[in-house]
Amino acid sequence: MRTALVGRRLDVGAIASEVWAPANGALSLFVGTVRNVNDGRAVAGIEYNAYAPMAERELGAIAREAAVRFGTEHIVIEHRTGFLPLGEASVAIAVAHPHRAPALDGARWIIEELKARVPIWKREHYTDGTREWVAQGAVAQAAPAEGAPAAATRGVSDA
Repeated sequence: MRTALVGRRLDVGAIASEVWAPANGALSLFVGTVRNVNDGRAVAGIEYNAYAPMAERELGAIAREAAVRFGTEHIVIEHRTGFLPLGEASVAIAVAHPHRAPALDGARWIIEELKARVPIWKREHYTDGTREWVAQGAVAQAAPAEGAPAAATRGVSDA
């Protein structure tokens, strides 16, 4: 089991290979990428910021909870920070298990928990040259203002 907040490109193949084991008959891999349109606006890229100490701690907690809930420690979660262009992977989650249902359910549960609990914020950069902090889910009302993200106990992710 491993989690990381990283400032480099995600190596999705390496992440998947970390959870492989001869006993596992299923590997579920979720990869969230930067898309070209959000809410009808053309996107050029996304800048991800995080409150790193809390984000890393919460990613670890989510992985540990998933291990218990889905009966596997074959879990890797990585989330990017910094500016990402279109098509770049922002988050990768790999879950392996002897059976498909726990692997699939585990990956889905992890991304939903990550979006709800991890203090990661995104600022979309639009093709018209403007940029805007974007909040989703439970923290939409607490989106950070222009400038640095506000420290918070809950965060958002694009994936």
